[in-house]
Amino acid sequence: MLTVRRSRACTRWFSWYSRRQFKRHFHAVRVSVPPETLDMELHYPVVFYCNHAYWWDGFWSQLCTEEFFRQNLYIIIEYQQLVKHRFFTRLGAFSIDRSRPRSAVRTIEYAAERLMEKSHKQNALWVFPQGMIEHVDKQPLRFLNGTSCIVSRVLEETNRVYLVSVVSRIEYLDDQRPDLFLSFKVPELVGKADYSDHKTLTKHMQDVTADHLSFLKEKIIAKETNDFQLLVKGTESINTKIERFRKLAGLRRE
Repeated sequence: MLTVRRSRACTRWFSWYSRRQFKRHFHAVRVSVPPETLDMELHYPVVFYCNHAYWWDGFWSQLCTEEFFRQNLYIIIEYQQLVKHRFFTRLGAFSIDRSRPRSAVRTIEYAAERLMEKSHKQNALWVFPQGMIEHVDKQPLRFLNGTSCIVSRVLEETNRVYLVSVVSRIEYLDDQRPDLFLSFKVPELVGKADYSDHKTLTKHMQDVTADHLSFLKEKIIAKETNDFQLLVKGTESINTKIERFRKLAGLRRE
């Protein structure tokens, strides 16, 4: 497996690069984070579990960590993808190879070790339990058991771990370019006795994510997104420039 080789210089560069890409490709990146999520106790590790619908998912996990949390970020990426993009190991990524059971077990152990490491920062793991990119509205939503196995392994050594559902949705609204919406739920502080086995925990996270996705979709449809803060404002698109020119020139729209 490929392990983390974190670099501060690489992280700083990627922070600049990813914001530049978001500004270039999106009208806006909007995020809703409850205060309880921002106020998590730092001595408990946290697992952010997310739907996996877009190529951008790894980018915004780094963006949100930098903006909202004081954490050591770790993220699991498929071995075949991380081999092509080893740079991401410099940012906190490590690999999983589901085609090799022994390697997958090693990844679970490695993830648990990273979450349990002593640090003045909170250790945070970002995972996409679907295991592959699937359409945001695909139903039923299915999670693999790896995430719950990691949580179970951590709870053998520590008494509590935070679980936080995070969902994303990209929508074209009033601009030529789309908006990216990111929604965090209130964290769950779980212990070993809260779930009978890892399959029960997988089912729980799966159901929470499905409900969370439906909730976000309905909010966007109803245009009830005032609680989303603007994280990144995209560069001005052509349609906005044309509308401004029309107003300045006093031209009417046909």
